Amino acid sequence: MAPRTPRPNGDDRPAPAVPPTRRIPEATVARLPVYQRILEELLRSGTTTVSSELLASAAQVNAAKVRKDLSLLGSFGTRGAGYDAAFLIEQIDRSLGLDRVWPVVIAGIGNLGRALARSQGFAARNFRVAALLDNDPSIIGEHIDGVAVRHPDELPAVAAELSLAIGVITTPAPVAQRVADLLVDSGVRSLLNFAPRVLEVPGDVLLRYVDLSIELQIMSFHQAQRLGEERAVRLPVIRSVGVTR
Repeated sequence: MAPRTPRPNGDDRPAPAVPPTRRIPEATVARLPVYQRILEELLRSGTTTVSSELLASAAQVNAAKVRKDLSLLGSFGTRGAGYDAAFLIEQIDRSLGLDRVWPVVIAGIGNLGRALARSQGFAARNFRVAALLDNDPSIIGEHIDGVAVRHPDELPAVAAELSLAIGVITTPAPVAQRVADLLVDSGVRSLLNFAPRVLEVPGDVLLRYVDLSIELQIMSFHQAQRLGEERAVRLPVIRSVGVTR
């Protein structure tokens, strides 16, 4: 998907957020990107109007939940006709804050950091990789897709210059807290942590984790439950044996 058009003020700095007219629950926020992805796929395939039933089936939720989620964004569905897919994508963009550009800094330019820095998905969703940080002298000064890798000591100046909105931490676990502190002290109020470590941040900082090992452990639990159920079904039936006196 092509990058969305930056705001008309001519720069890439985030515009002030417009306070929402109603609170959107976290569970709904988590489903909105799923709806958005489905709508974009439908639009690419030539489907311009979508029903709540079709959207629900693709998202694996019930239609009533879809209608309730979308009603929190506004009233733009037509009974019997469904939703205009392109317009609905725009409304989800607006609700998710994707109608503006968010400058991102990636701290830790190893294999994962490099992959994220080169990800087309960032630009497609209006996340602009504006700064890269690493303390390895052999990496500092290198350019990745036009962005220079800089030393973490330069972060305060970089943050002031670029109005960094989101910090992505891809460092080794032992230094992740120090990097988080540096990002917070430099004014970055949203952190996405890939490092396998629980971080401590002030209450006004948004912190989210992406941890593959945790996701695999959750899958391991469900896999074990599934195998346990299969074994339980296949266990031989134990019949009582009467005792003759």
